[in-house]
Amino acid sequence: MFTALAVPQRSVSLSNIATSTGTRAAQQSFRTRAAQQSSSMATEWSTSTITLPAYSRGCHVITRRLLEEIQPTLQTMEAGLCNLFIQHTSASLTINENASSDVPLDLNDALDKLAPDGNVVKYRHDDEGPDDMPAHIKSSLMGPSLTVPIAHGRLALGTWQGIYLNEHRDYGGPRRIVVTIQGQKRADGKKYAKYG
Repeated sequence: MFTALAVPQRSVSLSNIATSTGTRAAQQSFRTRAAQQSSSMATEWSTSTITLPAYSRGCHVITRRLLEEIQPTLQTMEAGLCNLFIQHTSASLTINENASSDVPLDLNDALDKLAPDGNVVKYRHDDEGPDDMPAHIKSSLMGPSLTVPIAHGRLALGTWQGIYLNEHRDYGGPRRIVVTIQGQKRADGKKYAKYG
């Protein structure tokens, strides 16, 4: 269920200022302040592509690897969003527990039960081997993208949350992830401390 929130209007009419003060200087001062506030509140955008090395079939926590690449941009952000999009149809991304090494193994076992290889189940699309069509199914179930909030220069992941690359092929090869970061930079122009 969605709840509508009332957001107070923050606009001020120049004619009201001019009437109350009667001066062009007041109008110019207002325009200058509005422009400064607008530029300090501007949304910044950044995009890059990260190429991950080939991983074995299974679910892999890649949070640290991603942070190595995007941390310099994250550190400048006060608030925003980080979108991760994998450019493949036989691998996927998800967020899950990063504390227990059993979680990625159990997750992969469950995915294998949901979409068994082509030597167990007959698929019409079998041109690229028995692991290809199940990889497409798993990729559709898990999804190609994630959006993670950014707060105070960090991905706002929970304590036990990590970002996973789910490699659904036996020999998937290198994987490309497009990272798009949008948000408001720190007003003071400084960077938050490195973390991770």
